[in-house]
Amino acid sequence: MQKDIATPVRTKEIMEKYGFSFKKSLGQNFLIDPNILRNITEYAGLTKETGVIEIGPGIGALTEHLARTAKKVVAYEIDQRLLPILADTLAPYDNVKIIHEDILKADIHQMIEKEFAEVKEIMVVANLPYYVTTPIILKLLEEKLPIRGIVVMLQKEVGDRIAAKPGTKEYGSLSIAIQYYTTAETVMIVPKSVFVPQPNVDSAVIRMLLRERPAVSVKDERFFFHITKMSFAQRRKTLMNNLTSGLPDGKKRKSDIVSALELAGIEPSRRGETLSMDEFAALSEALYPLFSD
Repeated sequence: MQKDIATPVRTKEIMEKYGFSFKKSLGQNFLIDPNILRNITEYAGLTKETGVIEIGPGIGALTEHLARTAKKVVAYEIDQRLLPILADTLAPYDNVKIIHEDILKADIHQMIEKEFAEVKEIMVVANLPYYVTTPIILKLLEEKLPIRGIVVMLQKEVGDRIAAKPGTKEYGSLSIAIQYYTTAETVMIVPKSVFVPQPNVDSAVIRMLLRERPAVSVKDERFFFHITKMSFAQRRKTLMNNLTSGLPDGKKRKSDIVSALELAGIEPSRRGETLSMDEFAALSEALYPLFSD
């Protein structure tokens, strides 16, 4: 068995060998605890039939654990300086492919067709850069990729929002957007002390498993997400106030908004965080004939 990359000594050796320095703008924090990486791999439920998409492999600490367990790993790395390091650290694994590309610009469907023809299922597993966590997860879900799920480490605060339930201060449009497509849960809290450089906050590992069909049925997904976003625009305001401010000609069409709320069985004085996903679906369906372009 290869010596783990994710130890303080080995990480330091690799960085010194290549004269690598962290780029703050890329949100680079490397893990130096192999046990946590083993746990992440276990939570992803990988087998020799699984293809894995990784984002931001860094120096390959998580990648090697994935490569030991899965059939194939395709990792997207945006930082060109890391390519020679990854070629070195991952040399023992012939089931890893590194793609030098920004995941947000990548055609992932095309990559899956090309690289994962031989696998039975696909999981996304990654230690995501904090600054770009939400856009990455939403891209993976909105593009309707043929994946079983996503297991990612991210800022604990974002993890709390993703897995939040109605009626909590963390619950918002992000919770709804992700729980619409997946069942989301926090499976592990990771202290900041196991990273170099040490970030300012703790991390969480979130597991999101795709639903067979979305959590609620709506005519127009984009309109549904637009209404949920609008409902949280100013959290302290009532639903009525947020909708009046956010909908086209909302101030002039208050009676239409009241009618839609009545039809959905929702009190205008309620706040966005008190509504369940089913209630947001009912509200979206009631507003759709009145306000969709």
